Amino acid sequence: MSYKVKLEGELLDNAKKCAEKSGYASVDEFVLHAVEKEIKRVMPDEGGGESKETVKKRLQGLGYIE
Repeated sequence: MSYKVKLEGELLDNAKKCAEKSGYASVDEFVLHAVEKEIKRVMPDEGGGESKETVKKRLQGLGYIE
């Protein structure tokens, strides 16, 4: 299951800037990471750790692995 979120105006502009400054491959990758971090903060017992696949995708997006 997937869900689309619409970002517009200043929020989108700021998300693009943050993604670029932080080294994310895309705004989508940045937003996904931000949501994952917030879930872990709010629900540490339920948010659990990241899967190996999620970590692998993030490292690929950041250019650390191919």
